[in-house]
Amino acid sequence: MQPTRIAICPSTRPAACQQRDIVLTELTVMEDGDWALGCGHEELRLRELEEARTRALQLEKTMRWWSDCTASWREKWAKVRAERNRAREEASSLRERLEGATAELAEARRERRGMSADNARILREAGGPRAETERRGEEGEGDGKDVDDEDDEEGERQEEEENHGDDDDDDDDREGGDAEGEPADAAMTGVNRAGKEVERMSSPEQEPVRDTQPGKRSVALPSNKDTTLVEEPWEKRRDAGNYRRGAGPAGRLQEAAVASAVEEELARATVLRLRLDESLKTLLKEREDKSELTKTIEKLEAEVLQWSLKNEELNKSKQEALKQLALLREAHEAEMGRMTEDLEDQVSAHSSMDKKLSDMRAELERLQAENAAEWGKRERLDTEKLALERDNKKLRLQLDDLEEQLSKRRKQTASASDADLRSVQAQLYEKNKELCDLRHAYGKQRKAQADVAAELAHAQRRAEQSEAEVKKLRQRVDELKREAARAEDELDETQNQVRRLQRSLDEQVETSENLQVQLEHLQTRLRRQQTDSLFGKKRSGGRYEPSEGGAAGSEEDDGNSS
Repeated sequence: MQPTRIAICPSTRPAACQQRDIVLTELTVMEDGDWALGCGHEELRLRELEEARTRALQLEKTMRWWSDCTASWREKWAKVRAERNRAREEASSLRERLEGATAELAEARRERRGMSADNARILREAGGPRAETERRGEEGEGDGKDVDDEDDEEGERQEEEENHGDDDDDDDDREGGDAEGEPADAAMTGVNRAGKEVERMSSPEQEPVRDTQPGKRSVALPSNKDTTLVEEPWEKRRDAGNYRRGAGPAGRLQEAAVASAVEEELARATVLRLRLDESLKTLLKEREDKSELTKTIEKLEAEVLQWSLKNEELNKSKQEALKQLALLREAHEAEMGRMTEDLEDQVSAHSSMDKKLSDMRAELERLQAENAAEWGKRERLDTEKLALERDNKKLRLQLDDLEEQLSKRRKQTASASDADLRSVQAQLYEKNKELCDLRHAYGKQRKAQADVAAELAHAQRRAEQSEAEVKKLRQRVDELKREAARAEDELDETQNQVRRLQRSLDEQVETSENLQVQLEHLQTRLRRQQTDSLFGKKRSGGRYEPSEGGAAGSEEDDGNSS
């Protein structure tokens, strides 16, 4: 019976170890399969992440392209805007030049009107003496006939003949008239000629005409009837001269007065002629300036028209560019909206993928930790298995040795005593007992190790709790520090307020002291004035006594001191 028990004990032990190895191999195979599945999912997620990154790069490139397009459009619009502003500035400068030219033209017109008014005034001044001489001649002739249109034509014809041949007319005047009547007629013709030239220059329609021949002047009579000067026929003048010549002493006196008046009129006519020449020169110069101004105005108007056309073209191009920009902006906004939606979808997908990836990483870390723990257990079991196998081998060797010794003893001594067999069986029993004790100690050791691991986990949890409490305490300390800083700031503010109040109080005390000093000075001055007034009254009354005054002054001083 006992040998069979010895045979069963070594045979049952390796079977349990083999079953444990099978279980461990199954666990490792399951863990490897889960790890392979996790790796496949991770590769898929990494591929999706790479695709999302490529799409994000494409979106960044398109956004960069759109930003470059918008920058180029901004540059173009800046150039167009600068050209438009330049055109506006040039148009404004041309408008200012046009306004200045119009103002100068208006000033020239006003000056021309003033000169025409001066010419009319000169004409009126020149027409007054001539009317007076005609009136005197008519009184000397005693003939008060009116001059009609035929006389005007005859006077013009005689004037032309006079212009063509002044010498012949002068000879005829010497033969038929007096020496004193001759300068009077010449003065009359000069005055008439000057009046006609002045009227011709004063009229805005007619232009002054230069002398084409020496001794001949073409004169155009103005159409205004109020300023028309009509010469008398030459024959009537000669008759008037003959009548004056035979008029006697009264006629001679009258002729002398007329001659003096004629000389004065001649002097005035020369002055008027000079003034007329100056006015003609100024008018010609003004006409030239006017022509130049009209040319410049036409040129400026052409330039303004050209710039207005350019401005219209720029406005049209601006409108077209604005339309294109609006279309591009709408397309850009639509594209940006689509891209933002895609990007948001990608970001949400990426965030969900990141979340899943983080969950998977946490799960993987947990599985890795469990796998590491299982591997640790497996290694420990392997070491235990190896130790048990060594013990089993040792026991088998010992058993083989014992069996050999037993067989030898059986062979040597067939009649071996039962005491030796029992001693061997007792040794074997002791060995088995030691093996059971070792197994029991191994179980206790594993239990103690599990207890130590539990205590370690509990200590870790307590350490985490203590760290959280330390963080809370640090936060509380920081809050207390901030509160202390705020309290210190409030204390500093209160101290500053107290100092300010103390300074204001000191200033008020100083002002009160100054006012007190001023009040004392005023009181002393008032006392002095009162004493001076009292002394003055006593001196004026003649009752001044030094002893009484001193006594009064001492009494007043005593009163003031009191």
